[in-house]
Amino acid sequence: MGAITVITSGKGGVGKSTLTSGLGFALSKRGRRVLLIDGDAGLGCLDHMLGVEEQKVFDIADVVSGRVEPLKAVYSCPFSEGLFLMPAPATEDDLISPDIMKQLLSVLGRYYDHVLIDCPAGVGGGFQSAIAAAKRALVVSTPDPVCLNGAKKARTLLEEYGVRQQRLIINRFSSRNFRTQNVYPDLDSVIDAAGIRLIAVVPEDALLAAAAANSVPASPKSFGAMALGRLAARLEGEHVPLASLQKF
Repeated sequence: MGAITVITSGKGGVGKSTLTSGLGFALSKRGRRVLLIDGDAGLGCLDHMLGVEEQKVFDIADVVSGRVEPLKAVYSCPFSEGLFLMPAPATEDDLISPDIMKQLLSVLGRYYDHVLIDCPAGVGGGFQSAIAAAKRALVVSTPDPVCLNGAKKARTLLEEYGVRQQRLIINRFSSRNFRTQNVYPDLDSVIDAAGIRLIAVVPEDALLAAAAANSVPASPKSFGAMALGRLAARLEGEHVPLASLQKF
């Protein structure tokens, strides 16, 4: 059974989908079979980021309804062998229930080393569906009070639903902006505000964002992609230190 991880934030706009696609790519580069599940009903974007938008015919709702077998709604990423996507439902009316999500992933999880679920923003029905089958959560936040408050709320709800293995990703980090904003004295204060143990800091990176927007793999020169490579190693049990934040 593959590791099932939900990637959530509480608040939207933190770069969660870009991070999900980049992390999936990093794990596939390590020789793993990785399935991304887009949980953002009606607003999914991973099909575009992974370059399968034109291929897409079926989505997760078609599988749950019994219209197609699961394999027909799983699309192979053209630029990364071992990376696959099951797209989000086309409308919010087709939102998958938590119980059905558990049943589906109990089957799909057997065929992949990692399943990454891109959770929609907010803490409503989409959140409950996305976290239902997860064994661990990566909670994504930018280093500002509004997003950290969302991360804290997500942490509390994850605990209530039994997802206690949680780690914090500080995304879009810029040391210059961090100093200029002068809200938190240091990174430890950011971690304390979320109340979640840190696993990665991903820098603000135009190359990573451009890769997702253009449906191509991130440049090897991308600091964000490098950070996601280190995160992939940590998720697989390797001890990888944080890079110096002063250069970001």
